[in-house]
Amino acid sequence: MSFLDEMLPETAEAFGQMRNSIFKDGYLDLKTKELIAIASSVLMRCQFCVDTHSQRAIAAGATKEEIAETISVAMFVAAGTQIGWTNVYKENIYDKIFEKDKGEEEKDKEEDCCCCCKD
Repeated sequence: MSFLDEMLPETAEAFGQMRNSIFKDGYLDLKTKELIAIASSVLMRCQFCVDTHSQRAIAAGATKEEIAETISVAMFVAAGTQIGWTNVYKENIYDKIFEKDKGEEEKDKEEDCCCCCKD
């Protein structure tokens, strides 16, 4: 963050203070916080951050297996977001794309009927 150090030193210092106030043992231990930071970095697509927080997580006692599992959780969340992000047009675009034709809906209703109205 050299440009912040150079142009906005107070901001750079505040950012460092925020980091230092968060990344220490508290209600969550440092290892857990670093694993959360890895997942967040994956979701933010920051390769530098993934690398940095992975190294810090290992220093805090995380195993490579824990880091791999953390990354897989982030990948799952990212994949799941692709299902519901399409509500731009006051309806889910996937539902609109894959909606049944009116004729198919009526046919399905008839097939679902369990009374005497079936042929």
